Amino acid sequence: MISRRALLRLPAGLALAGLGLGTYSVVVEPNFILDVTRYRVTPQDWPEGLSLRIAVITDLHACEPWMPASRIRKIAQIANALQPDLVALLGDFAAGTHLVTDAVRPEQWAEALSELRAPLGVHAVLGNHDWWHGPLVSDPSDDAESARRALKQMGARVYENDALRLTKNGQPFWLLGLGDQMATYMGKQIGWRGHDDLNATLRLVSDDAPAILLAHEPQVFRRVPKRIALTLCGHTHGGQVNLPMLGPVVAEVRFGASHVYGHHFENGRHLVISGGLGESIIPVRFMRPPEIVEMTVEAAA
Repeated sequence: MISRRALLRLPAGLALAGLGLGTYSVVVEPNFILDVTRYRVTPQDWPEGLSLRIAVITDLHACEPWMPASRIRKIAQIANALQPDLVALLGDFAAGTHLVTDAVRPEQWAEALSELRAPLGVHAVLGNHDWWHGPLVSDPSDDAESARRALKQMGARVYENDALRLTKNGQPFWLLGLGDQMATYMGKQIGWRGHDDLNATLRLVSDDAPAILLAHEPQVFRRVPKRIALTLCGHTHGGQVNLPMLGPVVAEVRFGASHVYGHHFENGRHLVISGGLGESIIPVRFMRPPEIVEMTVEAAA
């Protein structure tokens, strides 16, 4: 039997536990934890001797106080310490929540990201928030022009249905980047209209060298052919809030897909979805800390 005193203490104990979890998910996990999540994939027909290390940074959602320029600079420095061959920036540089104290302007987050160093360069695609509004959610859209301009000024190559042939140690590979798939809202009847064109992007690949696709949203993966060795995405924040034993149920309902986080292998195709670094809607993370992805792509032993 539970005593009357213990029963009376129960609501207070639950309130304290809730306060502790709230503090952890708002203050600690999103702001004081940064993981480096490592994946190694060995796509079929990947050439022997071609080993690529890619640092993936996505969903920064730059804003005060959650993702200031000083924090973005530290993220860039940590990515540099991984000594990647190239850096992939997968979009959503603009803030994703109304709960902010100030903006971090594109020139500010771009200057912080200019610290990035990789022998094969920094390569970027744009995200839906970069299209939907300016630096803050309340700012009008400029069709991602400010983000696009800031990325180019910092030296990143911006891909919008584009492809580039690169080489490492004399061995070629292709890097493809897709336009955003949720760029413009057309109303309830139509939904989101993207500026992505996968077929046109694939037509730019002019030889049989292996290819990697950068895309902000993972929805495109169902249309990606086996010709693409690896697809890298962000957007979902890995669920952002993951409930014990239930996982990212909110994200699965919201995005209508089971591909929310991590490495997926289907029909000979590889997909890796990063949990990203910032937050959208509300500045909360639970059981999905901010992360930089270190991606190694090489031939099977």
